[in-house]
Amino acid sequence: MARKTPVAPADQPRIPMPAVDAALNLTPSTWKVLTDSIFPSAKTAEGILLAVHYCAARNLDVMKRPVHVVPMWSKALGQEVETVWPGIAEVQITAARTGLWAGMDPPRFGPICERTFTGRIKRDGSWQDLAITVAFPEWCEVTVYRLVNGQPCPFTEPVFWLEAYARLGGAYSELPTDMWVKRPRGQLMKCAKAASLRAAFPEEAGYTAEEMEGKVIEADAAIPVERGPELTPAAAMQTRAPEPTARAEPQDAPEPEPEPAAQTEPATATPPPPDPATLDPSMRARIDKVVARAAENAAWKQAEQYLRARCDGADLAYALDALAKALANAETQTNAAQQQAA
Repeated sequence: MARKTPVAPADQPRIPMPAVDAALNLTPSTWKVLTDSIFPSAKTAEGILLAVHYCAARNLDVMKRPVHVVPMWSKALGQEVETVWPGIAEVQITAARTGLWAGMDPPRFGPICERTFTGRIKRDGSWQDLAITVAFPEWCEVTVYRLVNGQPCPFTEPVFWLEAYARLGGAYSELPTDMWVKRPRGQLMKCAKAASLRAAFPEEAGYTAEEMEGKVIEADAAIPVERGPELTPAAAMQTRAPEPTARAEPQDAPEPEPEPAAQTEPATATPPPPDPATLDPSMRARIDKVVARAAENAAWKQAEQYLRARCDGADLAYALDALAKALANAETQTNAAQQQAA
């Protein structure tokens, strides 16, 4: 009688397989490949199922990983959620399906810049201060051609590295993610391709995972809502001599995990605030928006850190002056309310 060899149980997938619609044709072996190989960074079954449903609706092969599961901060939910965004390959597939895509030129890169990025991130349950030096191209552009009335027409959208790179550790850290450190040219090239494809095919192409990494779901999120250490008007007015680095305008940023209170910096000479009329209107509007959000949520410390990281020179002086006035006005209103209650 032949001896039977015991069969070892199959390895279990990293994430247990949920009950799914039979129309998706998902088998346990397929699910294991999706969890362990196709989307190894996904943390939930819901995130992977979103990718499967997206590909099924768009008639894409999920095994070729045309989309990515991207964690994004949801201000409404107050937590990180997993979302699905197309990769650059999916955008190119969509453009090709139109029959109007006439190819693209090789990427063109701007001059190489070198900058040391600093920030504080939370690792292994504790906050760590890091500094990373990266050499990156200042900008990249890729020309995409679309057939218009039978003629190839060029579409070019330059993308700047400092405006596109994904940040590690939240809104108040300027540290790039590991991928943007390892592939500063490659990641920027993907964003430049996506931008030009979107310009050429606005009805078909959308934003990609490379562009959305590190962003927030709500477009109007400017500063975090967590309350930090209170500032006095004098502390809010403290300024430092700006370092000679490229300036990025204030922009919507994801909410980080709450940081431990930072020590107040020693006071330095404070220059008089500039005339608001001399500032760039768009920059002034962004600063005013950050100050208004700080007043709504009493997030004075976070707003100060955010403005210091995004402004310099006259813009920084105006921003800190506006923040100090808003804080003084809030304190006056609070004192008045307490006196009336008494």
